[in-house]
Amino acid sequence: MTTSSKSTTIFTCTKCDAQFPKWSGRCTSCGAWGTLTEESVTPRQKTANEYAAKPGKPISFADIATTNEKRLISGLTEFDRVLGGGLVVDSLILLGGEPGVGKSTLIAQLAGKIAATAPVLYVSGEESASQIKQRFDRLNISYHSLSFLNETEAETVVATAKSVRPALLIIDSIQTIASSQLENEPGSVSQIRACAVKFLELAKQESIATVLIGHITKDGQIAGPKTLEHIVDAVLYLENETNQDYRMLRGSKNRFGSINELGIFQMTGQGFVEVPNPGALFIEQQTEPIPGSVISCLYEGSRPFMLEVQALVSKTIFGYPQRKCSGFDLNRLQVLTAVLTKRAGVNLTNQDIILNVVGGLKISEPALDAAVCLAIISSLLNQPVSRQLLVVGEVGLGGEIRPVRKLEERAYEAEKLGFTELLLPIKSKLKSKLKITPIKHVADLVAYLHTN
Repeated sequence: MTTSSKSTTIFTCTKCDAQFPKWSGRCTSCGAWGTLTEESVTPRQKTANEYAAKPGKPISFADIATTNEKRLISGLTEFDRVLGGGLVVDSLILLGGEPGVGKSTLIAQLAGKIAATAPVLYVSGEESASQIKQRFDRLNISYHSLSFLNETEAETVVATAKSVRPALLIIDSIQTIASSQLENEPGSVSQIRACAVKFLELAKQESIATVLIGHITKDGQIAGPKTLEHIVDAVLYLENETNQDYRMLRGSKNRFGSINELGIFQMTGQGFVEVPNPGALFIEQQTEPIPGSVISCLYEGSRPFMLEVQALVSKTIFGYPQRKCSGFDLNRLQVLTAVLTKRAGVNLTNQDIILNVVGGLKISEPALDAAVCLAIISSLLNQPVSRQLLVVGEVGLGGEIRPVRKLEERAYEAEKLGFTELLLPIKSKLKSKLKITPIKHVADLVAYLHTN
C-alpha cells in the first residue's frame, strides 16, 4: 500500500546548500548573491515493506586482528611529529590555512622528500604545470618519482591515481575539484564533501596517503575545511601567529596520534626551515630587566617553550578600569586580577591592565598563571624581575599556587638556556641544579619582589 504525495518547490543555495521556501536575491545563510535555484521535490512514497531490512552479522572484538599502521616518513621532522610519526599510508589528511601562509610551499617540500623514495602524484586545479615547476626549482626539489596532473574533475583524478598508484597523492586545492555527478559549482559545500568522500574511499581501498589542501577565510565557515573535519583522518592547520617569519603547524584532529604536538618552521627564500629546538624562540633578546616582564614555560605536546609575559599597569583615568590582553584569555585575566585584589591585597580596582604574550602566541595553559600575576605586580610596583628567573604555577581562586605537569622537563630546558632560579609551587617535587624558590600563595609573589 502506498500513499500519494504532491511535489513541492524549494530554493537551494548552490554555494552552501541552504534551503528556503521562497526565492530571494541573497542567501541569508552564507551571504552570497544570486545563488538560489528552484528545485522540485517530491516526498518519498512509503511502502509496507520499506523497513524490512536483513540483520547484519556482528563480530566480536576479540576476533579482530590489529596491526600497526604503516607510515611514510617524510624527513620533515616537524611535519612527522605533528602527525604522530609520519603519514599513515591509507589516511586522508587535510592541510588548511589562510591564503598566503605557505601551504603550497610546505606541501611541495613534503612531495620532494617523499618522492626521493616513493612515487608522488601532484594534482592542481588552480596552477599550471609551469607554475608548479618554478616553485619546485626555487625550492631545489628533485623531480625524481614526481608526476603532475592538471585536472579539476574528481573522477578523473581517482582513475589516474588508481592507474599510477602513487605512495602520496596531493590535491591542491580541494576547492577547485568538482564531481561530474553534481551540478553545483566547484567550491560549494556539496562538491567539497562529495569529492572528499571519493578521495577517502580511494585512500582506504588503494592504500594511498592523500593530502588535501584547503583554503579558508579567517572565520573558516563558508566552503572551508570546517565542512570536512568529520570526514578526513587528520586535520592540520598552518598558522602565522607571530610577526616574524615563523609558521606553526598544529593538529586539531588526528585518528592516528596526538593533537597536542606543535611543529615550528621558519620561512626563508628557499622555503621552510625546521626549528628543531624552539625552546628560546619566543624570548625577547634583551639583557636588561624591565618592570612587568616575566619569563615562563609553556608545554606543547612533547616539548617545552620559553615565553615572555609582559604586563602594563597604569592608573585608570576615566570610567571603569580596562582589561586588555593579546595571546591570553581575557576571562582568565579577569579571574587572576580578582584573586590578586582579594587574596594578596593588591589594589587593582582603579588600575588599567594590558597583558601581552611576546611573539604572538595564544596561550591557554594554566601553568602561566603565576607568571601573569608576578608580571602584574612587577608593573604595579615598578619593580623589574630578573631575566634568569623562570616562574611556573597555576593559581587557584583561594590564591594558592598549585603544581603543574612536566616540571622536570621545564626545569631541564631552563637549565640548558642559562636560567639560574626557578619560582615553583611549594608542593612541587623537583630535583634541579638551579636555585628553587618555593611559593605557596600569590602573596608570596609580592614578598618576593620586595626582597629581591
